[in-house]
Amino acid sequence: MKFTILKLDFNQIGDVGAQHLAHALQNNTTLTTLVLDENQIGAAGAQRLANALQNNTTLTTLELRENAIGVVGTQHLADALQNNATLTTLKLRSNKIGDAGAQRLMKALRNNTTLTTLSLYWNFIGEIGSQHIADALRYNTTLTSLDLGCNLIEDVGAQRLANALQYNTSLTTLDLSSNNLMSDVGTQYIAAALRTNTTLTSLDLNCNSISDVGAQHLVDALQNNMVTIILVLIDLIYPSTLFYTDAYHIKDRTQYYQLRTPEANE
Repeated sequence: MKFTILKLDFNQIGDVGAQHLAHALQNNTTLTTLVLDENQIGAAGAQRLANALQNNTTLTTLELRENAIGVVGTQHLADALQNNATLTTLKLRSNKIGDAGAQRLMKALRNNTTLTTLSLYWNFIGEIGSQHIADALRYNTTLTSLDLGCNLIEDVGAQRLANALQYNTSLTTLDLSSNNLMSDVGTQYIAAALRTNTTLTSLDLNCNSISDVGAQHLVDALQNNMVTIILVLIDLIYPSTLFYTDAYHIKDRTQYYQLRTPEANE
């Protein structure tokens, strides 16, 4: 029997174990999915795995969530993405890659033509990292899903991402949840992008500092956007009657629609 999926999450593989796995990947031609979440893998282990990706031609999914890859390890993975032509999904949740790590990955995405799903959830990415991501989105034509939840993206970062969405023609899913520094101002930029973007179908703004003012901007934009939007807005602060009225009119074009007010939480 030839394995195609190998899940080793929640172990203590570390850098040494990652080296052995990388050695196997150099010659393996059947494995398509490798899950190594929470395994104490650092920059050295990431380097070994990245080196293997330079030669491997079958792996399509690599999950390294909640390890300790950091900026250096991210650089090695970015180098691999420059040449790898098979990996489609890379999940790096909670690896402390920061703005510098985001910069390195985005540089790789300018040339990579196969990666479709990238998760950078909870990685301390802020304004500078958002700029690098936005720059990459202007040119990348293959990425369809980007998870930037639980980072440090403020209104300025939201503006830069919104500007990129006006040019990007491939992204269908964008997660900006739990960036609670993003307010109605940043939401207005996102809403403006939705007026012209024709590809985004799923937008998650859960757990941000959005009031009924920001939500109104989104509703106004969706009335002009003909693309079906899955809109998630949680914990709005005292939504106005006007907002509810406008939101009702677009509800038939949304696949999933959720609003929660302070009263609903009681």
